[in-house]
Amino acid sequence: MKIISANWLVTCDENSSIIENGAVVFDDKIKDIDSLLNIEKKYPNIQIQKLGENSVLMPGLINSHVHLEFSGNTTTLKYGNFYSWLNSVIKHREDLISKASTKLISIKLDRMKKTGTTTIGAISSYSFDLDACVKTPINTVFFCEVIGTKGDMIDTLFADFKDRLNIAKKHKSSSFIPAIAIHSPYSVHPFLVRETLNLARVEDLPVSSHFLESREEFEWLHRDEGSFVEFFKNFLNQEKAVTKPMEFLNLFSNIKNLSFTHCVEASNADLEKIESLGASINHCVTSNRLLNNSKLDLSKLSKIPFTIGTDGLSSNNSLSMFDELRNALMAHYDKNVLDFSKVLLKAATINASRALGLNKGAIIKELDADMIAFTLPDKIEEKEDLAMQIILHTKFVDKVIIGGEFV
Repeated sequence: MKIISANWLVTCDENSSIIENGAVVFDDKIKDIDSLLNIEKKYPNIQIQKLGENSVLMPGLINSHVHLEFSGNTTTLKYGNFYSWLNSVIKHREDLISKASTKLISIKLDRMKKTGTTTIGAISSYSFDLDACVKTPINTVFFCEVIGTKGDMIDTLFADFKDRLNIAKKHKSSSFIPAIAIHSPYSVHPFLVRETLNLARVEDLPVSSHFLESREEFEWLHRDEGSFVEFFKNFLNQEKAVTKPMEFLNLFSNIKNLSFTHCVEASNADLEKIESLGASINHCVTSNRLLNNSKLDLSKLSKIPFTIGTDGLSSNNSLSMFDELRNALMAHYDKNVLDFSKVLLKAATINASRALGLNKGAIIKELDADMIAFTLPDKIEEKEDLAMQIILHTKFVDKVIIGGEFV
């Protein structure tokens, strides 16, 4: 066993508990937490690694929704409008995918680790990010994505999806968990959704889906109108949406670990359905802003847990969770900054762990020992300010512990 102590131990438990001058005893799991004084008395024969003045120890951050296959993008894609962005993705897709080599994705993952991320929910359209995700020490829930609306292509699309999923399953381990992603209600045929979800139920796999990310999607799905009319006619020879939002949600019954991403145009009825499904919502505030979409109304999520995701570099300039937390803190200016900071830290840790079906996300006995340590630039006078100051001032971390090992 090992022991590590810090000036501030941020547990991210249900009560956002903080222990001043706290210590954690761990192997691959958290074995004990208490004040440093009590831990020294209980474990006199184990050397304690003391992190020093203004140090913070907290659970590793969990990026619940990230696309890595477009990590080659910096200034190529068009922002400011969802439809313009989507067209630019299609225009530059092959070039961007060719740039996103295993080497580049591995570099991005290493930077994510240095900025405090210990677990990701990786949405993979082609499995080009598979090797990098298998090799990284970061825990990965690897969502093999299914997409396609053409009825005469369903068998081919489903076979390709199953091939990718089976390859991912060959790499399954304690730190690499195969999962399933349904792209969105506008881009996946209902039959394909049903078959894929049946597979998820049989194999008890986590499931995630984009849902009502933009006004363009809303108009297409509800009224067969808007910019998507031109898009679907030009690319797929379709003039009507293959499903309606509620019809889509009704397909997701009895999925144990389920999340929907964005949901910024979801109606009250949609949100009630998402709640009844026991699902979480992945909140990607930077991506929503850059694509000029709405902001998720968190006041409507009192009974729906939300998590934090960066989305990919196709719609963000950073994969750092601390950058994303800062952006979320600033975007939701109607929230009390001190209270909301605590909410955000839990969204990026314990909420995300539960959404992904993991045993992580808080410094609680018998949870996985995934932790990060860093030093704040100066003293904190009031414990109540700590969560906010962590979000405001942390860019990189000093130590990363995953599965009880310093990595």
